[in-house]
Amino acid sequence: MKEYRSLALIILAIFGITLLGAYYSPTFQEQKSWLELFFLLGALLFIFSALVIFATIGFGSFAIYGAIFLAAVMGIYGITGAVIVVGMTYVVWGSIFAMELLLVYYGVKSAIAWFQKRYTFKSFYYEYRVFYPMLMIAYLFLEIIPNIFYRERFLKFSPSKVLKAMEKLLD
Repeated sequence: MKEYRSLALIILAIFGITLLGAYYSPTFQEQKSWLELFFLLGALLFIFSALVIFATIGFGSFAIYGAIFLAAVMGIYGITGAVIVVGMTYVVWGSIFAMELLLVYYGVKSAIAWFQKRYTFKSFYYEYRVFYPMLMIAYLFLEIIPNIFYRERFLKFSPSKVLKAMEKLLD
């Protein structure tokens, strides 16, 4: 974490100097230019952060495409559009990951093959931690709520068991 401290300080200094430029500008037009620069830097930082997160999770080929797409959406629709794109990507991919993981938990061979084809344990573990909330939401909507309505007994889901099983499966 120490190695990133200087990077974070540089980023904060850039934003701080930009805001100081906006505050001390003598005319409204100059203030507006400084604030536009501030928001542009924020947008670039957001795009770069998304690129780093996608690359860290294991989507190396998707990371560049995602960053370019995010930049285009941000250019057209602004930061709101970019946040919506990131949120929808999280929900869609998280739902797919969670459903496949629940299928693995119940022993479906095609889901096991899907994970073996696409993941190492390290890359799986990154996504498992990122999409853990989606896993619980999928379990709630696919198992608990339907079984409450149909008055059937539902199968217990244990995230620690599935993690241990995937460690054996993917190593």
